[in-house]
Amino acid sequence: MNREAFIKFLVENKGKILGVAIGLAFSILVLLIGFFKTVFIVFCVLLGYYIGNKIDNKENILETIEKIIPNEWK
Repeated sequence: MNREAFIKFLVENKGKILGVAIGLAFSILVLLIGFFKTVFIVFCVLLGYYIGNKIDNKENILETIEKIIPNEWK
């Protein structure tokens, strides 16, 4: 397989490749540290991605947090 064909394969199947990599990483973490610790790590990563995405899009994070927090906590 030449380089161009390999790159074409990667581009056409990037979702599948990413899914396999995420599944492999998740399964290794479950085996090493346990299910609930792994879920917590995944939650923290997704939260960090969400906040980073808001920052990249120049959105106000405080407004988003205020929408999520119930009025009783304010």
